[in-house]
Amino acid sequence: MEAYLDNAATTRAFPEVVEMVSKVMVEDYGNPSSLHGKGVDAERIIRDAADEIAVTLKCNRKNIIFTSGGTESNNAALIGTALACQRQGKHIITTCFEHAAVYEPCLYLEKQFGFEITYLPVDSMGHVSLEELKQALRPDTILVSVMMVNNEIGALLDIQGIGKAIKEYNSSIVFHVDAIQAYGKMKIVPSRWKIDLLSVSGHKIHGPKGVGFLYATDGVKMHPLIHGGGQQQGRRSGTQNVSGIAGLGVAAKMMYENHEEKVEHLYMCKEYLLQKLREIDQVTVHAIEQDIRKCAPHVVSASFEGVGSEVLLHALEDRGVYVSSGSACSSNHPGISSTLQAIGVPKNLLESTIRFSFSVHTTIEELDYTVEQLKELLPVLRRYVRR
Repeated sequence: MEAYLDNAATTRAFPEVVEMVSKVMVEDYGNPSSLHGKGVDAERIIRDAADEIAVTLKCNRKNIIFTSGGTESNNAALIGTALACQRQGKHIITTCFEHAAVYEPCLYLEKQFGFEITYLPVDSMGHVSLEELKQALRPDTILVSVMMVNNEIGALLDIQGIGKAIKEYNSSIVFHVDAIQAYGKMKIVPSRWKIDLLSVSGHKIHGPKGVGFLYATDGVKMHPLIHGGGQQQGRRSGTQNVSGIAGLGVAAKMMYENHEEKVEHLYMCKEYLLQKLREIDQVTVHAIEQDIRKCAPHVVSASFEGVGSEVLLHALEDRGVYVSSGSACSSNHPGISSTLQAIGVPKNLLESTIRFSFSVHTTIEELDYTVEQLKELLPVLRRYVRR
């Protein structure tokens, strides 16, 4: 049996997505910038996908900028906004446990352009203090960027509270949300939550890899990162990935059809696995609220004392169980997680942590099989720990 529990890294595409991508590549392969019928058809496909996505965010299709994925969306939001607004100030606020696609652009802006970055701490549940945020806001603050769901521990940040605090201080500060782990798993209303920019990746929601989008509210100032033929109103040049965009539109629509039912399935998987993990000795689960609905529904982070995470990961892989020892989106090289350090995980558990993440395809049988393998493997692996 196989149990794929690494859906925070990537998901299996819906069959309907595969069908759409294939159809567009074979039948509707025109360049959307061409004036002939094939080009017009391709442009319509892009427009239809933008409409499908706009429905999920209660916005207009003109607010959707298609990108090559979440990393580009985050880079465009941070670097594009910083360069466009630097005359108003050079201060940016983010958190201490952002994905590399946010903190690396922040480091770049700091080193290359002299921006000052404030990194807000988080508590043991992965929450940002609104009071600390308010204290960090300054007259020269131009951008605040936070993730909605942490990719390693599933912490759910108070995006509505953060947006309100920012805009009450200064409505011209741009609020960017990395929603790559949140979109599809929860309802998001950017206009109501004071969000100016929002990043999404297709392959996290059963869509294709290599495609995503950046929601940009009306009037937000942002320099384009990619210059060329002026596609997408000059906001992101280059011939659009028509087949990928079409697949993304299908995935977005499907994720938000019977959405509450899908979310309930994810929470059911999370609650079930948590219950089973608590039956195993020397297991510590991280950042789980008493009310599980205050966490993201699809991620569980757990430390298995006395066993290295890489060792356990590969032992599980040999049994057909696929999990992660951190963020597969950052690197496939082992290292100490800054997220686990940020929430105060004890030193002896930092290198013993596994992430389990679910999708709409995850079954109870997969979870039972995973727990069965853990119960068999852990006593054996712990015998070989160096003392």
